[in-house]
Amino acid sequence: MDDGLEHNPLVSRAALAALHRAAYAWALSLTGYDPAAAADVMQQSYLVIVEGRARFAARSSLKTWLFGVVHNTARRMHRSNRRELALVARFAAEPSETEANGVHGDASLSAALATLPRRQRDVLELVAYAEFTLEEVAEVLGISLGSTRTHYHRAKLALRERLEAP
Repeated sequence: MDDGLEHNPLVSRAALAALHRAAYAWALSLTGYDPAAAADVMQQSYLVIVEGRARFAARSSLKTWLFGVVHNTARRMHRSNRRELALVARFAAEPSETEANGVHGDASLSAALATLPRRQRDVLELVAYAEFTLEEVAEVLGISLGSTRTHYHRAKLALRERLEAP
C-alpha cells in the first residue's frame, strides 16, 4: 500500500497517527485555538511531509521533528494570511479582526496564557501539554537551549503572577 511517505522512509503512517492528537493540540495553540485553522495547518504539514519538502533524518525524535514541521507550517501560513488580510483591508471599508478562543478548560488560565508573549506561551505549552523537555522545545522552535530556558522561566513567573492577581 502506497502511503505517500517514500520521501520519508523513516516515517510511518502509524507513527504519525500516534502523534496526531498532540500535534493537533500544538497546531490549535499556534492558531489561537481556531479549530479550522489548526486543521488547515495539520493538513498542510502532512502535505509538506508527503511531498518530501520536510524530511525526517532521525537527528531528533519523530515527535520533535513533527512539531517543528507543524510550527514552521503555521508560521508560514500566518505570514501568508497576514499578507492576504492586509490586501483585503486595503480595499475593504472595515478592517477584519482576528478572534482567539481559549480551550484550556479553565478560563482564567486561558486568559493568563493569552497575555504571555507568543514565544513564552509556545515554550510553556510544549512543556506542559506536549510533555517536551526543554531541549526538545529548543529544537522544535529553532532557538538555543539557553533562550528556551529563559523563556520558560519568564513564562512561569508571569503566569504565576497573573493567576495570583486579584
